[in-house]
Amino acid sequence: MPTNIYESPLSSRYASPFMLELFSMDRRIQTWRRLWVALARAESKLGLPITEEQVAELEEHIADIDYEVERAREKEVRHDVMAHIYAYGKVAPSAAGIIHLGATSCYVTDNADLIIYRDGLKYLRGEVAKVLKNLADFAEKYKDTPTLGYTHYQPAQLVTVGKRAALWAQDFLADLEELDFVIESFRFLGCRGTTGTEASFMDLFEGDGEKIDKMNRMISVEFGFEKLFTVSGQTYPRKFDSKILNVLSSIAQSCYRMANDLRLLQHDRQVEEPFEKNQIGSSAMAYKRNPMRCERICSLSRYLMADAMNAPMTASTQWLERTLDDSANRRISLPEGYLCADAVLRLAQNVTDGMHVNEKMVEKAVREYLPFIATENLMMEAVKRGGDRQKLHEIIRQCSMEATARMKEGESCDLLSRLASHPEFSMTEAEMEAVLEPRLYTGRCAAQVEKLVAEVREAVAKVEITDAKEVEIL
Repeated sequence: MPTNIYESPLSSRYASPFMLELFSMDRRIQTWRRLWVALARAESKLGLPITEEQVAELEEHIADIDYEVERAREKEVRHDVMAHIYAYGKVAPSAAGIIHLGATSCYVTDNADLIIYRDGLKYLRGEVAKVLKNLADFAEKYKDTPTLGYTHYQPAQLVTVGKRAALWAQDFLADLEELDFVIESFRFLGCRGTTGTEASFMDLFEGDGEKIDKMNRMISVEFGFEKLFTVSGQTYPRKFDSKILNVLSSIAQSCYRMANDLRLLQHDRQVEEPFEKNQIGSSAMAYKRNPMRCERICSLSRYLMADAMNAPMTASTQWLERTLDDSANRRISLPEGYLCADAVLRLAQNVTDGMHVNEKMVEKAVREYLPFIATENLMMEAVKRGGDRQKLHEIIRQCSMEATARMKEGESCDLLSRLASHPEFSMTEAEMEAVLEPRLYTGRCAAQVEKLVAEVREAVAKVEITDAKEVEIL
């Protein structure tokens, strides 16, 4: 790529080779040609004057694309599909006259899009599964490790490191379920004509509607589609693009939530993303260890969530049987959405495969706030010893405020000694210290993690993961 011409960072830095090839011009135009071959084959078998030799010649030249011929022709006729029909006919001359017979441009453009988009979602399904596997392994490893929980980003009750990862995993599990739903809902457009009426084929097949239905079924099955849209205008319903970009946005939401949490935890030095031996955190501050992978996840995820808004705006402004103002938008928003989702998931795989827990820092935060967390248990024990619950509650409130004020001045927490000084508690500081075992305050975290991990492993086992290599990122 020349360095004096703009190149999308999604293609130059972030997306995978698979996704770049999937949305390449070669893949798109070869898919168009495969569709033209399938149409000619079906028409031939259904009695139209197309020979097996013509179909064979078309099939033989699917990959023989002369882009210079196509570009020159498009400059002349101002129509990309007609230019490619012309270029195809040049390398398959015996079939030049029957290419695209009865079809309109959207036969190749829209059906090819559906094929590519479906294959892209199937690939992303495997990428989500990789993240889920990493999170399940991590959650299981740390299911019993107490950590300070936060609500409103303020210290709250204890959870476990594994339980927090299970929350992230549950989001991705929902994405996997939604991907399955969207993939299952894919339908083929088929060959429906300029306004979706199939009028041209009624003429070709002399009014035989059953042959038209059979032709469309033959073509759709060849490309792995079991269903077709029941009715259409010239294009497949643009509302379907909303389904696609919505599930990509959903993936971005899950990735952003996890990465943002990790950025907060890395600030507290509790959990960190991978950091390589020679990695530089800052050009000026050599000591820094910035969470650049998680920051990139959040950055790209924001772009993807915003990109998903293109589909509903396009779907809601379609005019009657079709308008062309969808075309330029879709050429950008759909491929870029896929490449961005791919990039975000690659980063998420890299991060979840190498997260590091600083257990001493986690334990320090737990110990600092555990006296506050234990106050309810201390109050119940004091009631058993004859104390008044309401009076004890007020003592705890006052002492907690005083201890907190002391901590804000940089001093250590002295809550227990303050409480022990009140005879209403009937407990010594040593007795209070005895209940400061963190695992007493994590509830059913471990059991919840085990249940979620079992669900994840069952779901991931059903996903075919094509490439299990470790992800390398810039």
